[in-house]
Formats: sequence, C-alpha cells, structure tokens
Amino acid sequence: MKENELREFINVVVSYFQDVTGETVEMGMPYIKENKSVILDYTGVIGISGPRKGAIYLTASKVMLKEVAAIILGADEVDDECAIDMVGEITNTIAGNVRQSFGSSFMISVPIILKGSPEDVVFKLQPPVFIIPIKWRTFSSYLVVGLE
Repeated sequence: MKENELREFINVVVSYFQDVTGETVEMGMPYIKENKSVILDYTGVIGISGPRKGAIYLTASKVMLKEVAAIILGADEVDDECAIDMVGEITNTIAGNVRQSFGSSFMISVPIILKGSPEDVVFKLQPPVFIIPIKWRTFSSYLVVGLE
C-alpha cells in the first residue's frame, strides 16, 4: 500500500468526525501490525474485492460509539444496540468515502459486526497490515487496513 493511499484513509476519518461531530480527531502515526490484532469492544469489518483485495476494520469502545451516536441522534443517552449499529455505520462510511478515491472497482461488502474479542475469529489479511490510531475526545480507537 502506498503512502498516499494510506493518507486517503486518514483524510476520510478526519472528515467523518469533523462532519458528524463537529469536533476534530487526532490521528496517530500508522504502524505495521505485528502478530496480535487490535480489538476493542465493537468492531466493524468491511471486505474489499476487485483489483484490491482484503479488508478494513474499525474497532472502538462501547462508550465512544455511544457518544458519537448520541451526537448524531441528538439524544442524551443511547443503548448498546446503537453502539453496535454505529461501528458498522462508521466503518461503512469510511469504506464508501475511500471508494470515491480508489474508483468503482473498489468493491466493498456489507459490514460484519463483532462484539468483544472473539477468540475464534482470525483476520487473515495480506501483509503489510496498517493500524491507524484514532483519538476522539478521550477515546482511542483504531482503523486497520489490509489491502493487496
């Protein structure tokens, strides 16, 4: 994956949080995943097919996702189901917006949502797999990109 392609993912995340929450997000320095996957409370996974194959996933805490959902819905409190829906929505929006740069042959799947850190799920992504740290308010989350 080229640096400008990775930068496109970063730009999309920054734009998403600015547009949806009206707040800035801090993007950490991307790094190459070693052995263990980074998984938080909820994870949204999007498969990528076409000339570029692989997947992206966003993983975040339940509390962070609830706060983002509360801003979008204009609610004081949201339930766990909203947090689950939110991780899928954010991941899908990121993939869809990146698709505009990568072209129509960058085919994205419907998001798969994972709760917790299931031990029987293994992400087989072609190396190098990049982990991009995201900090919004006091919350840390991660966008993971593995594309051939």
